[in-house]
Amino acid sequence: MLRDPDGLYESKRSKTLLKVKTYFDGEAEVVGYEDGVGRCLNTTGALKVKTQDGVSFCVGSGMTNEMRNKPPAIGAIVSYKYYGITKDGKPRFPIFLRVREDHIL
Repeated sequence: MLRDPDGLYESKRSKTLLKVKTYFDGEAEVVGYEDGVGRCLNTTGALKVKTQDGVSFCVGSGMTNEMRNKPPAIGAIVSYKYYGITKDGKPRFPIFLRVREDHIL
């Protein structure tokens, strides 16, 4: 948390505090799709991806409705951000950012 040096203490939500979360980013190849459930029914729920190191996981957060209806092709390289690594070596809370057009992994 970053605090405004001139701000006074408040025992509620304060505009003098700023929460800073650090994250990492990476690239992975799309190897498949997961069906959507709930509001994403009949669309793509998540992308099954695999990193260059061979780590496989799913990325669903961050995808638009348009992208869920027409997902990136299998073999496409996508960028994602995440907040650390799990005990299993997978990205924690991966969030889709973009499809890489230059296809460099």
